[in-house]
Amino acid sequence: MSYLVLARKYRPQTFDDVTGQEHVTQTLTNSILAGRVAHGVLFSGPRGTGKTTVARILAKAMNCLNNGPTASPCNICRSCTEITLGNSVDVLEIDGASNNGVENVRDLRENVKYKPAYSLYKIYIIDEVHMLSTPAFNALLKTLEEPPPHVMFIFATTEPHKIPVTILSRCQRHDFKRIGLESIVNHMGSVCEKEGVSIASESLFLIARAAGGSMRDALSLLDLVISCSEGPVTDESILDLIGIVDRRSIFKISEAIINSDFPALLDLLEELYNNGHNIKELYYHIVEHFRNLLVVKMTKKADKLVNLPSHETSMMRDQVKDISAATLNQIFDVLYREESSVRLSPNPKLCLEMVFLKIFQIKPVLPIDILIEKIDNLRRMIPEKQNKDASEAPMVGVDYKHAEAIGKTPQKIYESENKERYGDEKKDSIIQNSPEKGDSYEKTWERLHAIISEKHPSLGASMAKCSISKITEDGLEIEVSGNGFNLNMIRRSKNLDILNRICREFFGKGMKISLEEKNTFEAKSVQNKTENDNLKSEALNQPLVTDAVEIFKGKVLDVKIL
Repeated sequence: MSYLVLARKYRPQTFDDVTGQEHVTQTLTNSILAGRVAHGVLFSGPRGTGKTTVARILAKAMNCLNNGPTASPCNICRSCTEITLGNSVDVLEIDGASNNGVENVRDLRENVKYKPAYSLYKIYIIDEVHMLSTPAFNALLKTLEEPPPHVMFIFATTEPHKIPVTILSRCQRHDFKRIGLESIVNHMGSVCEKEGVSIASESLFLIARAAGGSMRDALSLLDLVISCSEGPVTDESILDLIGIVDRRSIFKISEAIINSDFPALLDLLEELYNNGHNIKELYYHIVEHFRNLLVVKMTKKADKLVNLPSHETSMMRDQVKDISAATLNQIFDVLYREESSVRLSPNPKLCLEMVFLKIFQIKPVLPIDILIEKIDNLRRMIPEKQNKDASEAPMVGVDYKHAEAIGKTPQKIYESENKERYGDEKKDSIIQNSPEKGDSYEKTWERLHAIISEKHPSLGASMAKCSISKITEDGLEIEVSGNGFNLNMIRRSKNLDILNRICREFFGKGMKISLEEKNTFEAKSVQNKTENDNLKSEALNQPLVTDAVEIFKGKVLDVKIL
């Protein structure tokens, strides 16, 4: 077959050609130049990021016949050429999935004893090394730890967590990362230029996003697009071929969610569903999009956190400029929490519609600074005179000795001053709620407790279950219900001073206050016990019961009250 796919045709042949893995290639270059290359190397990372490619380049660098070991293999000599073609007798590429038995490792241990045919090193490249069985790993341990000086092992894996720790500790590990969108687009642009294919950079971004950080996947998709397109490659043809969701549809969905346009959202979802798009994949893109919107809203430098082209980042900033970060966080929270429901649902389209309905039902929250500002505005709306009235004590400034000398009660002096200050319609609440003739103890306590609760809410809460048991000429007896906690709270010196002052102002004279505890729970228990005993005695004295006991010579064991 004469045609060579783009991923193989444009495979990097030197460390400088590798895209997006500079941290690995630079480390290997320095190790070669310093002569400190480990005999066991492990390359780990996602698929299509260059693990096997870098392993071949490292093998060429170690076995180059012209300059080796060198960081820049010549790619001309016999060793470099054979490694590139994959038929070198001194560089063996082994598939770990199909050679995972202990007998394969035994053969490898026997072969490492022999020196390379013409190269400096005999190099074993084992791809997907995590597929080896446990006995195979154990058989490899001794050889990997102390190999002959002419042997080198290079392992590649996508799942390093499956490799035993005993193997990991004997290797120098290099982690490959996903390749960024810009790097993939630039590399595909150079490939298209060499192939004489004209594709817009926006179309290349669509392919790069579908590749998910894998250069091999990106080149394979590019190969598909070039092969299936007739004439200029357009975004529509790429979307149809690859089957990915148009980014413009994602922006329209997010715009409908932000604007609470439920009918438009359902129309968009129905259109995407009829076009054959995967609803679960669509949901993944929606969640990722709102995550990016939240990042763009909360930070000014979102380029490192959002792996998107600059024009899409600008569109996101325009989309979230009129919405708060708290509201975006609410939407993202609902989408993230319902991810498992959509993923596991037999009808993901219906489940997605229910998720959108939940989003529209949530009420937007206000930031705490805005709430504080609103509370401050409400406080400013209260008239200053009312604040002054509420803060002043009702009887402050009344001289009791002077009142007795002129023959007036402090209450009358306060009423006259209050009338001169505010007029008849704005008397203090204590004057309005003062006891009147004929009031019962219950009515008097209601008025007194209302004043206490208004002036001192904490004391009013402690006295909520209190009542007046007796009022004398100069005394007041208050019953405190509860288990003793309320009584102790009221008996505090601070609270007693407040209570004495309010009672003096309320009654117009000093009152001697006595507090008496009334345990309503125990009293009720005693009352219930007495009633039960009376009922039992009445039942035992019934003529029918006494006759039955006498006739059958029986004995009453128990009386149950229903």
